[in-house]
Amino acid sequence: MSAVKRALVGAVLSAFTFVGFTQTVQAAMIGTEQIHAANAASGDREKIGAALDRPEVLAHLERLGVSKDDAQARVAALSDEEAATLASQIDSLPAGGDIVGALVLIFVILLVTDILGLTKVFPFTRSRR
Repeated sequence: MSAVKRALVGAVLSAFTFVGFTQTVQAAMIGTEQIHAANAASGDREKIGAALDRPEVLAHLERLGVSKDDAQARVAALSDEEAATLASQIDSLPAGGDIVGALVLIFVILLVTDILGLTKVFPFTRSRR
């Protein structure tokens, strides 16, 4: 009988131990605003990606020393607000006009994130350790 009691006590102790590790989960309704914001953010990133696929943009980025893969990785790392700002600037450019302003903005964003140490695109921003 003591073996049964010992097994029962062990099972109860382990049950009480693992009850403390349970995680609580909260479910809530997703608002229309949240869905719209998520769709807008993905649309902004697609718009920026389409602008980066243009041959003149790629040529200008190559002259600045930024590869297409690095630029696309940086666009993926943008926050939703940064992506919306960049996409609105792309929208404000004249049709068939100069895209140098958008390229300069992309370059500045890449440079700032490199200086902050978030990415490693430009070799001249790396510290000499």
